[in-house]
Amino acid sequence: MTGTPLRVGLVGYGLAGSVFHAPLIAATQGLALDTVVTSNPERQAQARAAYPDVRVAASADELWARAGELDLIVVASPNRTHVPLATAALEAGLPVVVDKPVAGTAAQARALAELAEKRGLLLSVFQNRRWDNDFLTLRRLIADGELGEVYRFESRFERWRPQLKGGWRESGDPAEIGGLLYDLGSHVVDQALVLFGPVTSVYAETDVRREGARTDDDTFLALTHASGVRSHLYVSATTAQLGPRFRVLGSKAGYVKHGLDPQEAALRDGSRPGTSGAEWGAEPEELWGRLGAGESPVTGGGSPVRTLPGDYPAYYAAVARALLSDGPNPVTALEAAATLDILEAARRSAAEKVTVTL
Repeated sequence: MTGTPLRVGLVGYGLAGSVFHAPLIAATQGLALDTVVTSNPERQAQARAAYPDVRVAASADELWARAGELDLIVVASPNRTHVPLATAALEAGLPVVVDKPVAGTAAQARALAELAEKRGLLLSVFQNRRWDNDFLTLRRLIADGELGEVYRFESRFERWRPQLKGGWRESGDPAEIGGLLYDLGSHVVDQALVLFGPVTSVYAETDVRREGARTDDDTFLALTHASGVRSHLYVSATTAQLGPRFRVLGSKAGYVKHGLDPQEAALRDGSRPGTSGAEWGAEPEELWGRLGAGESPVTGGGSPVRTLPGDYPAYYAAVARALLSDGPNPVTALEAAATLDILEAARRSAAEKVTVTL
């Protein structure tokens, strides 16, 4: 990709904006971080320090007034603002990337997709965990037939955070779209759908474990896919002993992988793609997963499988290609709506203590 880079307006400079979106945008050929929107003076100063050439705006309305000077809007603000901001951007004639979850309901996500199609604009959802190192490795193993026919997919996104951190993510107000079901659940459900396709039934358990918590912090989902695969998905902030990130069982072998992809930690620490000597997204051999049958990986069963490097930069590279050369949208709003169908069914299942058929 050559020529003048696309000018990006980033709305929100909290965790999502400062740790994930801004660094990845800045590292992507064909994109340039033009404006950061945040009303917080401290975050404004942080944005200017990290990106000296960036403009800073206190309100997204300043972006709509300058719509002709921008080429892409990225919405990385609190969940409750995703739909109104994405709608405003599309109505201003601007393509949009929205952090997950794109909306609070599948109906809202589909309405946004319809608006984007009507306007002839890109609407993409930032599901970065599709480019986690372990997920890329698992996709390759399945594609190569190493597991045989997959029977069961276990996925855990667990943390040990016994004390509340505060903020909208832990709010009990439904308008905030907080809680782990819609936060980490958006990731594990999306990954299950990418791997194994549509879901026919959903069972879920959601609990509020921590003192003072107002929304779910310990949640389990059981999905039955039309393909016959069963996915068991765990998201928790109250796990004192972490389980494997993936445990995938098939007719020929199983794959077990512990630990999280290193990219988020690297971004939090200030590392940037393409600027360090080490290969981006790579992990040491001692963290590789194991593939085998009949023995536990804990006691040396199976063989180590080299983990492919994680590749979050691939998402924004795909967005740039989609805008500059008609490449495919890396994550569509309709795909995100399918994930929200399951999250809504899970919320109903947990509330009514039933299995929901889709």
